[in-house]
Amino acid sequence: MNGGYVANAGTFLIDVIFGLFIGAVMLRLFLQWARADFYNPLSQAIVKITNPVLRPLRRYIPALGRIDTASMVLIISLQMLNLWLSLTLAGGTGASLAGLVVLALAELLSKALYLFMFAIFVQVIASWISPGAYNSALSLVDSITAPLLKPLRSVLPSLGGLDLSPMLALVGLQLAKMLLVAPLRDLAISLY
Repeated sequence: MNGGYVANAGTFLIDVIFGLFIGAVMLRLFLQWARADFYNPLSQAIVKITNPVLRPLRRYIPALGRIDTASMVLIISLQMLNLWLSLTLAGGTGASLAGLVVLALAELLSKALYLFMFAIFVQVIASWISPGAYNSALSLVDSITAPLLKPLRSVLPSLGGLDLSPMLALVGLQLAKMLLVAPLRDLAISLY
């Protein structure tokens, strides 16, 4: 059996485990920024998943205004550990700390953009299937997408019930991926 197969499987598992927890902390951060309903059952589940790690961190890392600094430090640290473990497992040479930090920031920005894209897709599909129906999950999705879509809705003209703001937001998010994430990844590679 080739060691590359084992390394690929290990990297995959590391990415999945870290990615799910980073996603949960990032989702909690976005819900806090959007001032979402934390009595929602899904919000409560996210809090229960993330509290064992965040609660002790908050004792030492205070919030700065509305910015949950402990969550930010946690997701950056976890992403850096994820990248370091993946590179080590793949047999890569030691990366510089600056390169690892920049690559972690690029990956986190990419994950955040994908999270927003996914939320917009869910919201659009839900509006086709059951418009106007209440669902606790859709309530959270609406809380996450509202800061993006609300300004666009005020600028775009009404087209008789057709909402083009999700499409415009998706184009903007994809452009952000191209213009922000890709250059950050290139910078990280140059810092190795």
